[in-house]
Parts: sequence; structure tokens; C-alpha cells
Amino acid sequence: MNKKTIRFNQALSALLFLAVIGLLGWLSTQFKTEFDWTANQRNSLTAASVKQLGNMKGPVKVLAFAPSGPENRADTAQFFVRYTAVKKDLTVEFIDPVKSPTKVREFNIQQVGDLVLEYDGRRETVRAGEMNEAAITQALQRLSFAEQRFVVFLQGHGERGVAETGAVGYSAFEQLLKENGFASQPLNLGTSPRVPDNAALVVVAGPQTALQPGETKILLDYVASGGNLLWLSDPDSPPPSPELASALGVVFEKGTAIFPEYAAMTQDPSLFLTATYPRTPVTQNLTENTLFPVARALSTDPATKPDPAWVSQPFLQSTQQAWVETGPLEGEIGFEPEQGDKPGPLTLGLLLTRSLKTAAPAPEAAPKPDADKPEPAGKPQRVAIVGDSDFLTNAILAQAGNGKLGLNLVRWLASRDDQLDITVPPARDQSLSLSPMMVLLLEVGFLVLIPVLLLAIGIGRWLSRRRR
Repeated sequence: MNKKTIRFNQALSALLFLAVIGLLGWLSTQFKTEFDWTANQRNSLTAASVKQLGNMKGPVKVLAFAPSGPENRADTAQFFVRYTAVKKDLTVEFIDPVKSPTKVREFNIQQVGDLVLEYDGRRETVRAGEMNEAAITQALQRLSFAEQRFVVFLQGHGERGVAETGAVGYSAFEQLLKENGFASQPLNLGTSPRVPDNAALVVVAGPQTALQPGETKILLDYVASGGNLLWLSDPDSPPPSPELASALGVVFEKGTAIFPEYAAMTQDPSLFLTATYPRTPVTQNLTENTLFPVARALSTDPATKPDPAWVSQPFLQSTQQAWVETGPLEGEIGFEPEQGDKPGPLTLGLLLTRSLKTAAPAPEAAPKPDADKPEPAGKPQRVAIVGDSDFLTNAILAQAGNGKLGLNLVRWLASRDDQLDITVPPARDQSLSLSPMMVLLLEVGFLVLIPVLLLAIGIGRWLSRRRR
């Protein structure tokens, strides 16, 4: 090969190399790919946040109150890059509180760093120091619904109290509801004999005494008119009145559910632990364990002649090894059908749904029927019944997936189906704890050993060159 051919090949290789570099540069302007290699994917949104943003059809505006200057706004701008990458019509506008005192008063800004989120004419404020994915996504959830409706907790019969901070209270559950856009209020039918019109659902959590006939009548009328209900009934608490149970077609079995397969692990045969669920709207994406300390079994009974429009679906079920123990939980416990014990599998949680037809318009205002259009669906009504109220108490709520299950039940009952399973997990602790000995080793290593090593290498190379 002569020199001309070699030079030609070299020139051609250089041109091809430059062409490839130019092509890669052009492709980088047309396509963008990002990889998050950080611990716990800290620079990427969780699936829950992505789902929430996808549910919001209109634009979202974030007002960030921070002084002028890129150094004061860099953290906020960088934080919302993850959100704008998913939702293109989410915008961030910075406002200097010193230059805009009118807006500070208008938005009730308390300190530099406060954020105001706006969506569909509504606002949510996230205070300075609370800018994290969980807080922002929860604020977006609260913005998603224009109408404020309440989760009403029945009181007056020894039910779990939302203000009770002890181990058996529901204060942690109420806080969880609040963080995810639900307001709650107590209701004592003895002093306020009607269910508020703004109730999204009524929760009856483990009453210790039976409801009075007048109170039962109020709840019967509430359910008959389409109200949603969550009834949590322990083995030692009175079930709903026969009239209400019959209207729903549900039987509350007498006795305590026994789970011998868990006895060796928990030392308590009445404790139910499961991570396997029937496929329902409430549990379809639930993979965590849920824990129920003491439960009663439920069943449906068509013989009670409930409204045939009710459709029941179990969402908590035991294995065949379980049974209903009708005797006292003392001494050696075994399955005794001759004593009235009922074999498994047992149903511990039920979902009931029916469609209520809306009132027809007046004849003169009624539009002409269109044969091509299907008849509109009626208003959905939902009832959930669980044979245990302990699983949402302060002592147990944070264990396994109990909080997620409770939140999904409320979301489903309130017809917030698009928010099911939207629960942002808290960021894992990124702090590094070192023992005093480890701190000393690091200090000696970086301040003494490494400099001495580098100096020794330098002296060695200098001596080596002198000998040449």
C-alpha cells in the first residue's frame, strides 16, 4: 500500500468520525433519554405521583415565593423538573416576596419558601421546609376534587375515636386521611339526629353498645337513599341491627375466626395475616401484608331477601384451615363442628355495590329517547364491611399495608377510583451514622495516611529518575 492510499484512508476515517460525531450531536437535540442511578431513584417520581399527574387533565401552576437570584431558586426549580417532565402543562412561577407584598397577603404567605399550587380555580399551600414528593403529590390529590365532602365517624356507642391518640384510637388514621385530601368529622346521632348532606361516607368502627332504634332508622334511611357505609365489627362488638344487616343481605357470624396456620408464627391463633387478596378495586394492586388481630367472619344470605341490585364481592378471605370458634378462647382450641364451629375458608371483608337510578326528569322537560344511545348508568352506591376494627388503630395502622388498605377503602367508598393505590412512600433515611472509631479512621486516613502515601510515591519517582 503506497503513501497516497494510506493518507486517503486516514482522511476518509477522519471524515467518517466527524460525520458520526455530528450525527450523534443532531440526535441528541431530537431525542432525550434520562437515567436515574441515584439511591432509591431519588431523582425520579414514584408511580403514584405519575398516576396522580395523569389524572389531572388541566394545567397546574406552582407559585414559588423566593427572593430574586438563581442561587435562591435553584433548589425549587430543580425539584419541579421531575414534575414538568411528566406533566408538560405544569408551570413554576417565582415571586419575590419583597417586591410583591400584595401577593404575599393575597396568598397568606408566612415565610420565604412557601409554595402555592393552583388547579381548576383551587389552591393548596405547601409550607417552606415541606417541599418533598409526598407533600406535593398529596396537595395535588386535594386539588383534584372541587367538592369538599366528609368522612363521618359515628360516635356515642364506644366506637374508635378519631381524636383518641392512644393505642386503640384512630387519630393516626384520621391524619392519614387528612394528608390525602379527606376531611373528617364525628357524628353523634343522639345529639345530631341526621347524617350531614356533605357526607361522602359514614364509618362505624367497632361500637361497644347497640344503636338505639331511632339511630338505626336514621342509618337505614341513609343507606336506602344511596349513602355509602363502612362498618367495622369485632367479634365482641354488636353487629348492625337485624334490619340493616337484612337490607344488605349480610350475616355477621357469631364467634371468633381462628387461623391455625399462623399460630406457630404469631403465638396467637386469632391473628389473621395475609398478602393474598381476591381481585377487587380495593386490593388489585395491594401486595403488602395486612394484619388483623381479632376478626369475625361474614357471609351473604340471599334468604334475607335484600335488594337484588346489591352485588357482593369478598376482598379478605382465609384459607380452608381456618374456622369460626364459637366457644371461649381458652385452653386447647380445636375445630369442633358438633359444638357449632364453622369450617373455612372464611370471608372477613365484603364489598357491596349497587346502582341507584336517578330520578327521572319531569315529563315536559324529558328529552326524546335516542335509540342509539345506551341508558345512562345510575348513581353508584358502595358499602364495605370488615370483621375487625383493630387493623386501623394507632398501634397497628403503620404495620405492613394496613394504612394503604384503609385509605383504599375510603377512596373506593367516596368514588375516588382514580386515586386508588396513589400512596407516595416516604423517602428512605439517607443519613449516615458512623461510630467514633470509624470517624477517627477516616480523619487519619484522609489527613495523614493518604498525604504521606502520595509524598512517598513522589519521592520514589524522583529518586528513580536521579539514578537513570
